Amino acid sequence: MTSAANQHAWVIAVDMGYGHQRTAYPLRDLSPDGAVLLANNYAGMPDDDRNIWDRTRRFYELMSNTQRLPVVGNALFNAFDAVQRILRFYPRRDLSGPDWNLKAVYSLIESGWGRDLIERLRTASPTLPLVTSFFVPAFMAEFFDYPGDIYCIVCDADIARVWAPPHPASSKIRYFAPNERVVERLHLYGVRPENVFLTGYPLPAENIGDGECRILKEDLGRRLANLDPAGKYSERYGTLIREKVGVVPAHSGHPLTILFTIGGAGAQKEIASQLLRSLRDRIRKGTIRVVAAVGIKERPRDYLLHEVADLGLTEHLGGGVDIVFDRTIADYFRQFNLALRTTDVLWTKPSELSFYTALGVPIVMAPPLGSQEHANREWLLRLGSGMLQEDPRYTDEWFFDLLHDGWFAEAAMQGFVEGETLGGLKITRIVQGAGAGSQPARLVQDG
Repeated sequence: MTSAANQHAWVIAVDMGYGHQRTAYPLRDLSPDGAVLLANNYAGMPDDDRNIWDRTRRFYELMSNTQRLPVVGNALFNAFDAVQRILRFYPRRDLSGPDWNLKAVYSLIESGWGRDLIERLRTASPTLPLVTSFFVPAFMAEFFDYPGDIYCIVCDADIARVWAPPHPASSKIRYFAPNERVVERLHLYGVRPENVFLTGYPLPAENIGDGECRILKEDLGRRLANLDPAGKYSERYGTLIREKVGVVPAHSGHPLTILFTIGGAGAQKEIASQLLRSLRDRIRKGTIRVVAAVGIKERPRDYLLHEVADLGLTEHLGGGVDIVFDRTIADYFRQFNLALRTTDVLWTKPSELSFYTALGVPIVMAPPLGSQEHANREWLLRLGSGMLQEDPRYTDEWFFDLLHDGWFAEAAMQGFVEGETLGGLKITRIVQGAGAGSQPARLVQDG
């Protein structure tokens, strides 16, 4: 681990899927060397700690793919999801008592899991705040008496009891909440109100620009040119567009583009194949572009390359079809965020990417995996910026019906107007102590 001099915080994530690392990525400049520290993969980690993390990650990836198994798949996944389920919100009641899942996590920590990590951070000078996108490192830091401030970023629209420590009323852990439901949920779990900040989710600065969101508005203007081909939305809401976005250009400068994401476990690659097959003729004509974001694993990349060849679309690679892949997670996120700038519709399972709708991006949702993604799905539906995917085999029909009705343009504006775009900036200011840290949750949102 490098020196902490002239830096603001240890930014910590875990390598379990892409969600926790994606959440930490926009805050990387707070940390020494501008790097996110992985709690489950750092130089010198004790074998016992690594083995616990590795077992957890392998089990997570296995469960993420079980639904594809015939007959027993759904039953296995449902049993796994029951352990991490999010209890119904109503009626409001005291949910501060620890559940079995939380007790199991703390049993491992009490046995010494994470002590090495916290001791390494403790001995660095000066003592920095610790900011993590996963609850376990926050628990480790508090249990092993880390002397600095401890912050935990929530990356879903609702959360299970395991996100709050066993004795929340006396805990020093502070939370950055992406929405009001998470604020209220943490209160039900017993977290003190002064330890919860309603900031919004940290979105990538390269897709936003300055505090006036100049880059975001430029990209959204071009996006609306593609998403409202018949002018139905602009005819009704032109005043809103001019007020919130500015002047929409006559042409976007890029073909109508769908960005399809495949999660870290690779469970959505068959949907991508069906999507490409349905849109094959339009891709050949150059009227639509499909970008598949496959992450850092070669298997989903190679699968899609094979499908592209099988569909006779190889000559369109780098044009009508593109694949976002890189060897490192930081380079992958960089490419992904760049691709978003010319993306018109994001097609993804309702993961942490649900919050990217605040960039003015409409979202088509693949089937959710787990209770937290069901919560993200419901949040997007309430916001009006996301929809459940129809049968991907017939994308060529239903997608363009929605396009010509102006629904995608409306969803893009709903995401931008109703979502929170400056979560990363608000989190940074709190961590740096620039005045917002002492404010109640609602005032951080409004400030």
